[in-house]
Amino acid sequence: MHAVFDVTPMGFYAWLVRPESPRAARARELTEQIRAVHHQTNGVYGSLKITRELRHRKTLVNRKTVARLMRGMGIRLKVGRKFRGQTTDSAHANPDVPNVLDQNFARAAAPDPVWGADITYLATDEGFLYLAGVMDLHSRRTVGWSMDDTMTTDLVEPAFTAALHSRKPALGLLHHSNRGVQYTSGRDRELLKKHGITASMSRTGNCYDNAVIEYFWGKLKTEMAYHNRFVSKAQARAAIFEYIEMFYNPTRLHAALDYLRPQTFEERTVA
Repeated sequence: MHAVFDVTPMGFYAWLVRPESPRAARARELTEQIRAVHHQTNGVYGSLKITRELRHRKTLVNRKTVARLMRGMGIRLKVGRKFRGQTTDSAHANPDVPNVLDQNFARAAAPDPVWGADITYLATDEGFLYLAGVMDLHSRRTVGWSMDDTMTTDLVEPAFTAALHSRKPALGLLHHSNRGVQYTSGRDRELLKKHGITASMSRTGNCYDNAVIEYFWGKLKTEMAYHNRFVSKAQARAAIFEYIEMFYNPTRLHAALDYLRPQTFEERTVA
């Protein structure tokens, strides 16, 4: 081996006892920190967000260094797949509501002036589990959610009620959703009216009108659902709770929030 690598025996034995160089020590420490962040975020961060997370932890490092070390460890972020599915039934005779929000997501300059609401589903071995969510468009925080075996008003009403109880919004709140039968039902309209909330609805077939919560559904599926097999609906319920309440709201960095966590971003605004 000395001959192959053109290293003298004296040089080799000197290397064995030589102290670790500052550069090697730095690389080893960063490698350990990157591995820890990757594990704690369940592998959903790429080099950019891992760099930002390390900076939040007072470790100054550039993205190129993080990317290089990640390649050396064989670490990659989770990759999703194209989602195909429909949860909006617009073929009904319920009254139409205008699109008041009109993709003006920036109008939410403080907590609770605009909420976005929508429905998605997760596949389990016991069948589909439907999930309704309500999101504060200012902080991108999920403020209410509920799950059910069917996709009716009984699914969306508890999510909205949970959001009301946890947030207690002032009068003038705008509630934006799609034109699905769940959100145009008489019960749902009466509930909004009772709390002095204005309804706004996306145009038919235009997912960009409710892009913020659609983005959230995409992340939930990419980062959690697509990488797990749920043998029961109970298992899926537990995974959804953990993702929303223990990761997305309090921990996950969000690019639209200048790489802050939804909960932290909201707390800074209120402060």
